[in-house]
Amino acid sequence: MGISAKDRQYMRQVLELAALARGCTSPNPMVGAILVHGDQIIGQGFHEQSGHPHAEVMALRDAKANEHDVKGATLYCNLEPCNHEGKTPPCTETIIKSGISRVVAAMIDPNPMVCGSGLRRLRSAGIEVDCGVLEGEARRLNEAFITYHQLKRPFIIAKWAMTLDGRTSTDSGDSRWISNDESRRYAHEIRSCVDAVAVGVGTIFFDNPRLTVRLDSYKRRQPKRIIFDGFLRTPIGARCLDATGGHVILLCTDKAPQDRIERMRKAGHTVLVVPGRGRIIDIGAAMHQLAEAGIQSVLVEGGRQLHTALIRERLADKIVVFVGAQLVGGERPTSPLIDLGIQNMKGSIQLKNINFKSFGDNACIEGYVNLPPMPGNSHHF
Repeated sequence: MGISAKDRQYMRQVLELAALARGCTSPNPMVGAILVHGDQIIGQGFHEQSGHPHAEVMALRDAKANEHDVKGATLYCNLEPCNHEGKTPPCTETIIKSGISRVVAAMIDPNPMVCGSGLRRLRSAGIEVDCGVLEGEARRLNEAFITYHQLKRPFIIAKWAMTLDGRTSTDSGDSRWISNDESRRYAHEIRSCVDAVAVGVGTIFFDNPRLTVRLDSYKRRQPKRIIFDGFLRTPIGARCLDATGGHVILLCTDKAPQDRIERMRKAGHTVLVVPGRGRIIDIGAAMHQLAEAGIQSVLVEGGRQLHTALIRERLADKIVVFVGAQLVGGERPTSPLIDLGIQNMKGSIQLKNINFKSFGDNACIEGYVNLPPMPGNSHHF
């Protein structure tokens, strides 16, 4: 049949539906679904959280509740329907049994358990299949899920706030506040959508952050809290270790004293010993260990050594920078990054898909260093 303007219109609605569950579905992706018969939407739904019915099932239930016949209908979904038994039955078999005649998907599921098999199963059952409608938008929506499955590491967001003259604090170390209330509220919204929030141990000593989501009426799960701490110097009384937030994961090297490791584990925290040199953690190895722990997305909030290491190793996928309308000057170096090994502007790291937001007297600049990778067999189904 080919892709039409109507197909793109319905897929935009699907993506809007899927986004309603932002921050709720991990480790699953955000998925929406719409059933169309003729020019009428007869059913719609989205995957609300892990373990709950998938979007395709929700759309079928909605159609049934409104006494619509789905035989001959077209199903629109932003991700290929699953074809394996997990916490829920495979959606492909449900779709085949329903009598749906056409399935339009935005993209292949990058999960190796699916990765084209769902669309092949539907096609083998005689269902017309089209894929690739608004794929760019669909990949952006599930960028963490895609990165996790394709690169075997979390999707990483590096965030910082700085003044107009590029400083993250005054010479005395004072940084409260460069960002205003609106900016900090948006930062908490970002926290609410990731699996984990991370900082280096220096940030623990300087700021003693809680690393929690503190939004009005927020009742969803708190993100895990990750501390990069080569020698495991984090004080046992640090606010990020309290019981009000998400589970704590501390990353250290084999040079960390064994008694500190045991003390943290006895307190209920996870300690991951990763390769490194002295107190310097191998950042790539650390990210792969976090992926093995099931973490798909990490918001890294400092400090500058950690941010620099992630950017230098091309592990930071997205950058979020808040710029306050202040000038503070000073003699001490308090820039958000240190040496990246770049000697001229031609070698600078250029962000892609840049977005600008305004929060009162603050500006927010968001952009990508790495775009979500394409599934390996995108065109083979």
